[in-house]
Amino acid sequence: MNDDPLIALKSGTDAKSASGDAAAIGNIAERAGQSIPDVLSILPLRSFVIFPGTILPLTVGRAASIKLLDETLPQTKIIGLLTQRDETKEEPEPQDLYPVGTAAIVLKLLRQSDSHVILVVQGLRRFALRTIVAAHPYLRAEVELLHSKFPTQTKEWEATFRNLRDSSAKLLELTPDMPEQARAVVLSIEDPEQLADFLAPNLNVDTAQKQAILEELDVEKRLAAVQKGISAQLEIAQIQQKLHQDVQSQFSEAQRRAYLREQMKAIQRELGEDAGTADQIERLSKRLEEAKPPEEVLKQADRELKRLDVIPPASPEYSVIVSYVETIAELPWSKLSKDNLDLNQAQQILDRDHYDLEKVKRRLIEYLAVRKLNPQGHGPILCFLGPPGVGKTSLGQSIADALGRKFVRMSLGGIRDEAEIRGHRRTYIGSMPGRIIQELRRAGTRNPVMMLDEVDKIGADFRGDPASALLEVLDPRQNHTFSDRYLDVPFDLSQVLFIATANYIDAVPEPLRDRMEVISLPGYTEREKLEIAKRYLVRRQLEENGLKPEQCEWQEEAFRRIINDYTHEAGVRELERQIGAVCRAVAAQVARGETERATITPERVAELLGPAKYVRETKLKTSQPGVVTGLAYTPAGGEVLHIEATRYPGKGNVTLTGHIGEVMKESVQAALSLVRSRDGQLGTNAEDFRKIDIHVHVPAGAVPKDGPSAGIAMFTALASLFSKRPVRPDVAMTGEITLRGL
Repeated sequence: MNDDPLIALKSGTDAKSASGDAAAIGNIAERAGQSIPDVLSILPLRSFVIFPGTILPLTVGRAASIKLLDETLPQTKIIGLLTQRDETKEEPEPQDLYPVGTAAIVLKLLRQSDSHVILVVQGLRRFALRTIVAAHPYLRAEVELLHSKFPTQTKEWEATFRNLRDSSAKLLELTPDMPEQARAVVLSIEDPEQLADFLAPNLNVDTAQKQAILEELDVEKRLAAVQKGISAQLEIAQIQQKLHQDVQSQFSEAQRRAYLREQMKAIQRELGEDAGTADQIERLSKRLEEAKPPEEVLKQADRELKRLDVIPPASPEYSVIVSYVETIAELPWSKLSKDNLDLNQAQQILDRDHYDLEKVKRRLIEYLAVRKLNPQGHGPILCFLGPPGVGKTSLGQSIADALGRKFVRMSLGGIRDEAEIRGHRRTYIGSMPGRIIQELRRAGTRNPVMMLDEVDKIGADFRGDPASALLEVLDPRQNHTFSDRYLDVPFDLSQVLFIATANYIDAVPEPLRDRMEVISLPGYTEREKLEIAKRYLVRRQLEENGLKPEQCEWQEEAFRRIINDYTHEAGVRELERQIGAVCRAVAAQVARGETERATITPERVAELLGPAKYVRETKLKTSQPGVVTGLAYTPAGGEVLHIEATRYPGKGNVTLTGHIGEVMKESVQAALSLVRSRDGQLGTNAEDFRKIDIHVHVPAGAVPKDGPSAGIAMFTALASLFSKRPVRPDVAMTGEITLRGL
């Protein structure tokens, strides 16, 4: 419902015009052949009171209220409307509602969504609560219809009624843009009670005063209360008219447009409507002073605040300026977390959360030492490079804990809009600061540890290049004056400890890579995974699955079984998932009472997790000509790779299989050329190559293979094939070879 009394009068007038008669406010329930039931479903209202005869739209959004409508309206169109004492309560109890309300008929229902319904209702009769029939899921109560008390018909009573009617008509006459029909409707009402109930909803008073008028059954007192409100509004309207005439008479037509806003301010002061704006400006000014921004920023914010004095609160620009100033006031211009410069304590925190990673820990301790000796120095821009699951992101949280700083994480994966970093200009609808400024506002400090996750996953399109926008952020020589497009004032990022993470350094643009100190986090070895599992992963999974350490004891060989047979990764995410699967199986047995404690052995792991998922290549037990053991590098670590070559009658063709890449194909061609160039040494001749076909195969054909270090293995396989001499099975090789045999 709109709180503007003039608008409410207009909507009431439109309803009368549509009916063609003021008496249309009468009892619609009777015309519809319905009577008011003794038990009503009660719909709580916030902020306004409905009177008998009033036609108003209601917006319904609470789940209980929508359920009330769904279950009640199929039986009866009449519901009870009670106003809440406290409008902030989402689920009011019976004691939270006023005891007197209005029975109303639902004229129209418009369902915009499952959680948004608009009703058009008309008030019928006053009622009072008597007995609560049901309180949940919505209120149903037995009610008593109330009857008004009419005074004796005297000349004084008639004068009171006519005075109220004339005052209301005069108020409508002084109201700008009010249709003439509104005044005619008021003058045509002959029933004092009907007139009071028609005017009461439009009084410029608070909800409690309107409720008091609704509860007043003495029509004479009710008219007096309405008359008091109408007289106050009429006096204000007359002052408003006088001010308008005074302002118009002071200035010429040429100056009139320049001083229209002064006129508006004068009207607002007389009506007492500018207090909220003044309070808001004062509150924003106080918050700006508490934020202690630089002088340049404070001047910019003050300029915007001065504009609020001359902009109407209803203007869209008003809310834009308020949001802008609030953003400036909420930024941590002068708030800094105190660094923990105790090197030993920082080392203990890092060792507590992460195993090994000595290079990273040493670099952080060095930063703390430099910070201790030179507090004004710039923080480093670090980039943790490594495969997924090695602890890059969690290491950032541990660094923040060790430093005693706040930690914020910003995922850059998939970002393609430069405005995500630099923000949107305020000229755009719905503009907001960039992610950097938003995270700093959320952190509440100017020197957090900010993790820029997946910096190698940034994209670029027609909206700009976010990686280029990061150049200013990650440059210690420039980021002390970082300018967000939304703020349009510089913000100092020099105290932020930026830590980027990436899986592949080649995907990071060269200018961005040049600004960061890259620290590689290689995949974990089997020994490191074993220690991480024993120290961290098992403890965490036992806690998550509600198990005590004595209920699920692990043997070291069980960890090795999972690492070798059920995981194939550089990090430990899959390892933790498999440990969690075992813990869940044990938890299920404990919950069913099948066991009180379990010991996890390698055999128990195989029983719970099933057959091994990965079978590693091992040393060949026997060897034959044409088979060589090579070495390969994968993100999950080193691997043994068998290369096989065979020959058969043909026409000199070479077949390559095993899902190998272009580089390895070229290695085969180079190795074959070297073998043919040394046919005398290997016991072959050129004629042999024209009569045979050669097939080179690298097993595990579903796995792509490529790289520049397979040349020597390819040559050895072909040389072994043509010389018919087997290669020792305990020798593995890696490296390239040239056409000169180097």
